[in-house]
Amino acid sequence: MNPPQAYEVIVLGGGKGGKTLAIELGNKGVKTALIERSAEMIGGSCINVACIPTKTLIASARAAEAARRAGNFGIHTGEVAVDWPAVRRRAEGVVSAMRAMNHKNFTSAPALDFILGAGRFIGPKVIELRDNKGDVRQLTAEKIFINTGTRPAQPSIPGLDKVGALNSETNQHLDELPDHLIVLGGSYVALEFAQMFRHFGSKVTVLERAPQLLKKEDADVVEALGGVLREEGIEIRLNCSVERVEKEGNGIAVVLTTNGKPTRLSGSHLLVALGRTPNTEELNFAVAGVETDKRGFIKVNARLETTANGIWALGDVNGGPQFTHASLDDYRIVKANVFDGGNRATTDRLVPFTLFTEPELARVGLTEKEARQKGLDIFVAKLPVATIPRAKTMSETRGFIKVVIDVKTNQILGCAILSIEAGEMLGTVQMAMIAGLPFTALRDAVLSHPTMVEGFNNLPMNLSLKIQ
Repeated sequence: MNPPQAYEVIVLGGGKGGKTLAIELGNKGVKTALIERSAEMIGGSCINVACIPTKTLIASARAAEAARRAGNFGIHTGEVAVDWPAVRRRAEGVVSAMRAMNHKNFTSAPALDFILGAGRFIGPKVIELRDNKGDVRQLTAEKIFINTGTRPAQPSIPGLDKVGALNSETNQHLDELPDHLIVLGGSYVALEFAQMFRHFGSKVTVLERAPQLLKKEDADVVEALGGVLREEGIEIRLNCSVERVEKEGNGIAVVLTTNGKPTRLSGSHLLVALGRTPNTEELNFAVAGVETDKRGFIKVNARLETTANGIWALGDVNGGPQFTHASLDDYRIVKANVFDGGNRATTDRLVPFTLFTEPELARVGLTEKEARQKGLDIFVAKLPVATIPRAKTMSETRGFIKVVIDVKTNQILGCAILSIEAGEMLGTVQMAMIAGLPFTALRDAVLSHPTMVEGFNNLPMNLSLKIQ
């Protein structure tokens, strides 16, 4: 075999952090190889199977639900029918355009070699590459960045591998809408899909093994969201232990124990949304000195350095927050530290999230529960969305704003917003937190009327009120 082809940088996997780094280095003349396993994954999970297609589908589901509610606004549309194949084609069109844009970016960077194929370590700094034509060669570089991402987890539930269960990727390609979708899990992914399919007209049942949905969130926030979902006809069962799943005619059955009582639930389709598994098992880390935890996520320090010198891990695969925006910040960290002489770290960074239900749930910083566990002296300000004029004009008054404030400094420690446009509203709070402003600066700012952000003006005027 020929000697390894030498690069300055190899990026293994083209997720958000890795592809952004590779493109920038390639445009700046740094000889870089970007290896992506599949042509169907060009650009990473976000644009192909996660954020972009799912939010495109959710937008269609929201349109269907808005049409059903049109009479509340004096608009009469007639019976609402969902053309699921057309919904799918729309999402596939959005994905295809973004994939093509990414491919153009990869192939136009002068010093970047974009390679479709599977890579694995055969030495500390040597990658064996089997390209999509079946040819095998070796690449080497002094700096290697791993960004191989994750995939839907397949839990060890008896019978699961025999019933044709769906996951967060395969359920986007169904030929027809489920008659009755059973969802295993109560996380972000589970709830987004549960409401989406409900808005498309499916019957939906959510099974969660914990005593509450979204177990990391405050109970009052989760109870409010759960109430919305139940009002829309979604059945939610908590404290569920799934014993096994079975085929039942053309559908499936889940045998479970709820609060100690055995029961059997029948449905047409089963969606498993119980976390994600890192794509690391085929990378042969042992020869490179890269260590993983017991789940397979790569161990990194706050600078995203692995246990092997000259190898870094970015994005979901390093066990950090599984968000595209976190992966992008991982890029900023390694770019600053490795190439720009900086000193950035993951320590204390503010990573927000938005759950794209309707209303949305968005949060940044500490929950009330976390703040109290830390023994902090806090004040909790809560404001019903129904008091915001803009919400009234849109007939979207469900939810509330909840801000956790440090009593000594008046600074915002965290914020949860359950509201229409919550994801957009959260950015205002996050900027105030980054700037170190007291919550009163946000409360007393001159904010445009009537907007949802204006709701922050109505937070309690006196801390001594101590609204709980």
